[in-house]
Amino acid sequence: MGNPTKWRDGTGLLALPDRDEAVPVEIAGSYGTRRRGLLGRDGIAGALLLSPCNSVHTFRMRFAIDVAYLDRESRVVALVTMAPGRLGLPRPRARHVLEAEAGAMARWGIRPGTRLTIRADPPPAE
Repeated sequence: MGNPTKWRDGTGLLALPDRDEAVPVEIAGSYGTRRRGLLGRDGIAGALLLSPCNSVHTFRMRFAIDVAYLDRESRVVALVTMAPGRLGLPRPRARHVLEAEAGAMARWGIRPGTRLTIRADPPPAE
């Protein structure tokens, strides 16, 4: 499992299909962090999970990204590469979006139909 129904801002790991390695993931679960997304960055080490989310844009972005639209079970329902300055189509079945630098998802073996497991890091102790 590892995929809660409601994500909170933080970090985690994406388990890659048929591989022992994992990818670091930033989790954007609040409106502010989803809105900011990857804007103003020159790249990302790993991936960014936006939740809830079913469409994205790349206006004011500095680099091309891979976008995986995920359903409730974190299965990839669509996968696209978007250049800067584009508006993605809403995907009605999508509940989450995973973004990474262009080409990363192919290297990780992610394609439509792949079910992903993302484990959020526990919140820091107070």
